[in-house]
Amino acid sequence: MSATTFFQLGDRAQKLKKILEDFVEFECIPADEVYLSSRGKEGSADRWKVIPPLLEHLKSRAKSLGLWNLFLPSYYPESPGLTNLEYGVLCEVMGRSHTAPEACNCGAPDTGNMEVFAKYGSAEQKKRWLVPLMEGKIRSAFAMTEPAVASSDATNIETSIVRQGNEYVVNGRKWWISGAGDPRCAVYLVMGKNDPDNNNKHKQQSVIIVPANTPGVTIVRPMTVFGYDDAPHGHMEMVFKDVRVPLENMVLGEGRGFEIIQGRLGPGRIHHCMRNIGVAERALEFHLLRITDPARKAFGKTLSQHGKQSFDIAQSRMEIDQARLLVLQAAHTMDLHGPKAAMNEIAMAKVIVPSMTTRVIDRAIQAHGAGGVGQDFPLAWMYATTRTLRIADGPDEVHTIQIAKNELRKVQALREKHHKQEEAEKKFAPKL
Repeated sequence: MSATTFFQLGDRAQKLKKILEDFVEFECIPADEVYLSSRGKEGSADRWKVIPPLLEHLKSRAKSLGLWNLFLPSYYPESPGLTNLEYGVLCEVMGRSHTAPEACNCGAPDTGNMEVFAKYGSAEQKKRWLVPLMEGKIRSAFAMTEPAVASSDATNIETSIVRQGNEYVVNGRKWWISGAGDPRCAVYLVMGKNDPDNNNKHKQQSVIIVPANTPGVTIVRPMTVFGYDDAPHGHMEMVFKDVRVPLENMVLGEGRGFEIIQGRLGPGRIHHCMRNIGVAERALEFHLLRITDPARKAFGKTLSQHGKQSFDIAQSRMEIDQARLLVLQAAHTMDLHGPKAAMNEIAMAKVIVPSMTTRVIDRAIQAHGAGGVGQDFPLAWMYATTRTLRIADGPDEVHTIQIAKNELRKVQALREKHHKQEEAEKKFAPKL
């Protein structure tokens, strides 16, 4: 029984899911290897200059099939009207392919950035940046993480945003800025401190718009993930040196940075988790096909006839379904009560899903032997990208601490309940 049995999808979402499944399975997945191999040799400078035309073909197909901008929040007039739960289910399907999220204009970090512009941007900011992002004409990046501080605590961010006359001046160094290497990346949303002396440490930060061609912006180098550079998307180290932008580039207002990133990251974490479950499902499929291949026998039996492999398959299935239910519950809670009410479920999903997926992929790698860590199968790349999700959007430790704090807040109410139980027990105790 599928997890979506318990969380019913509307008729339109079910129809979209079927169309998307066919698009992903028979157009995006077959295109993945062609796309990845067409970027040129790993480490080549050309990898950051050319976007394979195949991707534009897939984007045109997604538009024609009605699969474009499915993520768009309900508060935006052109929203497709999907709930977080419904879009989460579609995210899982897109997660099965490398090209599918971007083909549907539903890839990170653009989705989160579009939500920032849609929810917090001025009319002019929406016109200049949101519209071309929605049309897929440009891409974007969110510049928050820094190399010199523990960025898991965003109050440590040191990049400065200083007002000088009718401009803001931005100075700082950022790294692991996803999407900044893409030649189509036209705009950065930069988080920095404009009021470092504010007594409220969560009111010191702001988010400001920096066009990619602004003087003083330097891409230092691409950061690799277990040796993968993810070109042409990339995860870049950047320097902002005396970068000047007009006052109207401030998003929402000074000191509103934390408000913006919390509004951005809640839904984004659910999207990451659901895409990652799609990765886990595909890894399990590779595992199943490998161990049942009649041409591959060990000691006279297919691998599936050895007890260890059957155990691993069962373990992967149980873990995937458990994780999916948790993520769908988080999405359902968001739909009913908003992201803030779902913080605990979102945090738990963010910890559990990437760890689960790495275990599932690892079992599939083991079943493939040396092939599992090589380039003939996508498992090594899947493992590398999934492992980063235990760090991206907040490391496991930060979310785990928050989950513990939420549980500890229940202690006083628990003590009061147990006290009442003890008093009630006395009424039933035998008299001495």
